[in-house]
Amino acid sequence: MSRIHRLPEIESPFRRLYIFGAGGSGREVAWLAEQCWGDTVESIFLVDHPRYASSPVSGIPVHLLQDARVGADCRFVVALGDIPQRRRAVDACLDRGLRPVSILHPRAEIAATAAIGIGVVIYPGTVITTNTAVGPYAQINAGCTVSHDVHLGEFSTLSPGVHVAGHVCIGRDVFVGTGANIINGRPDNLLSIGDGAIIAAGACVINSVEPGAMMAGVPATRKR
Repeated sequence: MSRIHRLPEIESPFRRLYIFGAGGSGREVAWLAEQCWGDTVESIFLVDHPRYASSPVSGIPVHLLQDARVGADCRFVVALGDIPQRRRAVDACLDRGLRPVSILHPRAEIAATAAIGIGVVIYPGTVITTNTAVGPYAQINAGCTVSHDVHLGEFSTLSPGVHVAGHVCIGRDVFVGTGANIINGRPDNLLSIGDGAIIAAGACVINSVEPGAMMAGVPATRKR
């Protein structure tokens, strides 16, 4: 997996955090940042079109991406639930010269053997255990569990309350809905979720899923 680093310290080496997206996810990420770094980091929402620029949101300024200051003390994170939009926003921020940062909430429990990619957002109440890997720009919402020997691909999303058992490989751009469960594979036969798959809220996945498939139900069956 590309661009993986070990779990960083929670202390901030920067002073300004640009949060791309000023909607509900953006407000949540601003709260996560405040929980991580307090008032040592200034949060600013970024948008990419003047029609989205407005007065401050929840007291946080909203700037156009083109006006973002680029400097060693600045970082960015993308707070968009839509995965293709998140990819475009990451590319736009990188093209602007901004540097990404991961936000790992202090009330998330993450094993020392977990590898966490750049630009990852992990919410409180999540538990990530041993020999796991979380790809760049993935998002793991509140109350998820990621068991041993799980690979979560870049830009994938685990919604609140998702549980992933051991020996599972989740591909790139996968969306897993609220409360879904993915049962375990085996060391010699991983349960795999193909790139771009969608797992509906409350689904229970017991078999591997093809790329691009939509799965729903208990047990989960293909809907498209």
